[in-house]
Amino acid sequence: QVQLAESGGGLVQAGGSLRLSCVASGTIYSNDFIGWFRQEPGKEREFVAALNWRLYKTYYTDSVKGRFTISRDAAENTVYLQMNNLKLEDTAVYYCALSKSTYIGYQTASYDYWGQGTQVTVSS
Repeated sequence: QVQLAESGGGLVQAGGSLRLSCVASGTIYSNDFIGWFRQEPGKEREFVAALNWRLYKTYYTDSVKGRFTISRDAAENTVYLQMNNLKLEDTAVYYCALSKSTYIGYQTASYDYWGQGTQVTVSS
């Protein structure tokens, strides 16, 4: 069993930066994937970024490439999402998720554990 807890959301002006954190309690295995998703009101939850815990291979949705960076601190069981040059359309609740699959998944169904989410609001 793994529990995930996000933090770091908030209100930021367009062009600004935020860093989200996700602390995992429980064991993260080397083949697990940790990902970030986001959800706007009335819309489906969408994939943002993910990494393979052992290989540290990273994956991003096109709209955040070059602006967001996913990273991890294995000693702290923590995953980060550094978000730079934030845009109005980045406003959403951001969720951390863990997948036990051996393959990268871009859909919510691929992920087995979820955090409670943290709100990111970008203002003009």
